[in-house]
Amino acid sequence: MSAGGGDPGGSSTLHTRFCDLVGVEVPIVQTGMGWVSGVNLTSATSAAGALGILAAATMSLPELRRAISGVRERTDRPFGVNLRADAPDIDERVRLLIDEEVRVASFAQAPKPEVVERLRTAGVVCMPTVGAPRHAEKVAAWGVDAVIAQGAEGGGHTGTIPTSLLIPQVVDAVDVPVVAAGGFLDGRGLVAALAWGAAGVAMGTRFLLSAESRVPQEVKERYLAAKLVDTVVTRAVDGYPQRVIRTEQIDRLEDTSPPARLVGAVRNAAAFRRLSGTTWSALVREGWAMRRRGDLTNAQVLMAANAPMMIKAALVDGNVDAGVLPTGQVVGAIDSLPTVAEIVSAIAEEATSTLDRLAGRAS
Repeated sequence: MSAGGGDPGGSSTLHTRFCDLVGVEVPIVQTGMGWVSGVNLTSATSAAGALGILAAATMSLPELRRAISGVRERTDRPFGVNLRADAPDIDERVRLLIDEEVRVASFAQAPKPEVVERLRTAGVVCMPTVGAPRHAEKVAAWGVDAVIAQGAEGGGHTGTIPTSLLIPQVVDAVDVPVVAAGGFLDGRGLVAALAWGAAGVAMGTRFLLSAESRVPQEVKERYLAAKLVDTVVTRAVDGYPQRVIRTEQIDRLEDTSPPARLVGAVRNAAAFRRLSGTTWSALVREGWAMRRRGDLTNAQVLMAANAPMMIKAALVDGNVDAGVLPTGQVVGAIDSLPTVAEIVSAIAEEATSTLDRLAGRAS
């Protein structure tokens, strides 16, 4: 850490090289959660001095263009856009980010080396998420500017290595700034991440449970009621390990036979195609690409291409019985819905006071 930078909640003592890289005042990232990280949440996060990230995976290209404009209307602070590396129109989306001079492009999966090069050449920070040191080494060799290292406690698609073990290993493996994710919600967690060598923290669930989050209130209440033991990692949603709140829907998916899953997968595929304007041929190409990357059944291939519909059912439509609730394990430690500004300020203030206490400066 170094001195300098902005001062929301005394954050000058928290200034890291990640702050310099992306132009924020506090080393906090609001992750690009599909259906959740829209204009209001992203702009509020950036306006508070952290890095807000738009979730583009669930937007069409015209919707993304409008969303970028919407964020710009609300704040002049830097923000990012989360992209699907395997999106059929990834080239057009990258061009849009470059043309609009978006500060950061984040990815849930590693983008191709040529995409990394295009972004870097244009001055857009490229920041994929990794779940193992070897993944970090791979993308660092391609020239990414930073990585988000997500531990097993993280929400949505997640790995198996606990955050406390993953972060030091990734920090030792690469020279780029490492942002820690998986289990963070307060200033003490930020200090722990900095002690492990990270340059900041990324949080999804904490920002999902904020006043600006567009998740329906009744769904937020379902999240607030969850305990630390109420999440489960399942492959039944889309074939990849994904941490969600355990619900009757998840239990049904776990118990459903492959033929029955296929029927539901086809229904979701049709719904997603209508919503996004994606052609059947594009969905098929994307599905087969996913199958080549892993040992997935046909039903899981379809669900992998269209799992966003199940998340939308819960997080947008409020139908928890028909959808799924991605979440980090930290959900069991959250019991309030503050504003984004309050979240960022409280984390910065607690982190600063914690550092003062550790340095013997506390009164």
